[in-house]
Amino acid sequence: MRMVDLIAKKRDGGELTTEEINFIIEGYTKDEIPDYQASALAMAIYFRDMTERERADLTMAIVNSGDTIDLSAIEGVKVDKHSTGGVGDTTTLVLAPLVAALDIPVAKMSGRGLGHTGGTIDKLEAIAGFHVEIGKEEFVELVNRHKIAVIGQSGNLTPADKKLYALRDVTATVNSIPLIASSIMSKKIAAGSDAIVLDVKTGAGAFMKTAEDAKELAHAMVRIGNNVGRKTMAVISDMSQPLGYAIGNALEVKEAIDTLKGNGPKDLEELCLALGRQMVFLANKAASLEEAEEKLREVIRSGKALEKFKEFITNQGGDPSVVDHPEKLPQAAYQIEVPAKTGGVVAEIVADEIGTAAMWLGAGRATKESGIDLAVGLMLNKKVGDPVKAGESLVTIHANREDVKDVVENIYASIRIADHAEAPVLVHDIVTE
Repeated sequence: MRMVDLIAKKRDGGELTTEEINFIIEGYTKDEIPDYQASALAMAIYFRDMTERERADLTMAIVNSGDTIDLSAIEGVKVDKHSTGGVGDTTTLVLAPLVAALDIPVAKMSGRGLGHTGGTIDKLEAIAGFHVEIGKEEFVELVNRHKIAVIGQSGNLTPADKKLYALRDVTATVNSIPLIASSIMSKKIAAGSDAIVLDVKTGAGAFMKTAEDAKELAHAMVRIGNNVGRKTMAVISDMSQPLGYAIGNALEVKEAIDTLKGNGPKDLEELCLALGRQMVFLANKAASLEEAEEKLREVIRSGKALEKFKEFITNQGGDPSVVDHPEKLPQAAYQIEVPAKTGGVVAEIVADEIGTAAMWLGAGRATKESGIDLAVGLMLNKKVGDPVKAGESLVTIHANREDVKDVVENIYASIRIADHAEAPVLVHDIVTE
């Protein structure tokens, strides 16, 4: 088998066999296939696409390029959730205890953030003492006993994906549905879940800018999951404006606590219920999505979800009193209001630009080596569709520096006020096949 022949086959619209795909991924992972040939293949896939069978085979070849996590010692159906990214996306902090409160095992492997704010682990570390450095045996025991634990990503998971992603990033082949879908799904499958719920974002703050592209990606990932024996569903959700009001690590933890108490932002609660009901349904804990949602609402009403969050914090060394006393979370030295220059209705909040402003404060990382300030960030005081008077605060900046002119300018450039606007639809579609 020669790589040049396989490049030509795909270039001419041919279908690669399972053996050929395994040969390519194994050879590239072992540095037996050079970058320039892998680049040529990626470009051929970009233009010629892949069949559903090719996509599933590519995903599993990437999974098998490194270690896989065996969660078989954890009782019950393990359901994982993945978001394609966004601004102010606090769903994991809410969903993990919410779903675990219904006796569904949530064995979460999370990474640190690169971009607007920290990842799930960074956010949880805003809670004093909380740590994710736990061994595999303790991780399994915590999930079996308490139904919830979060551990840092470790081991040699999907090395082929790391190499391919770096290559795609510099060869203009990132925006290829089969390459995106196999990249995301390989990581989720290698992490050992039985079922996967996907939150595919669309809009200004998302990777997929249009609902049509998001839908195509969602269908591709759901079909890959189902084709390789993982029950998979997806929600297509709006990211034209940030989710919720908080953008920043400690700020998002407080917002998650409010949501578990039943007083969180309506959009965050709606999305958590939309994703959570799929998780409950796939875990065989409800006969329908409607029944699943009612069960989730009940554990919020009864306080069980909040108690599960406290238990989770305690089990991983954190101070559970932050749930009742969120003022114990890291606090920024300055709170600076950004007043509206004119009155009207908020017509647009450009999510990725607002996220960038939070990163400038130190809430996120520009590079993997960057430090992160858990206290800083932005609190939106208005969302799209809200009326606003001149002089009324649009955003509260939480900063550890007094001069935030650059951030203020960015916020003004990112928020548009008009005579009329309506709030965007949050959940665009549900994908089950």
